[in-house]
Amino acid sequence: MRRAPIIVHRPSVSGGRRVSVHRHGRDEILGTAHSDHDLVVFLEGAGIEDPDAVLDDQRWVEWRGGPAHEFRAA
Repeated sequence: MRRAPIIVHRPSVSGGRRVSVHRHGRDEILGTAHSDHDLVVFLEGAGIEDPDAVLDDQRWVEWRGGPAHEFRAA
């Protein structure tokens, strides 16, 4: 099974979640999102045409280490 190309990592102890994308055979860190808005901005910058539409699509985004859309400190 193919993994989702976008990974939203577990919340950090200071808040926010690292976001990475797998493309061109490697993982690229896009930044640390502190909200869905931040995440959308990162995905737009990575060339995702409609990032709002993929946030809850498991084929595109894997939320690790915590509930989706939660960015509070761990």
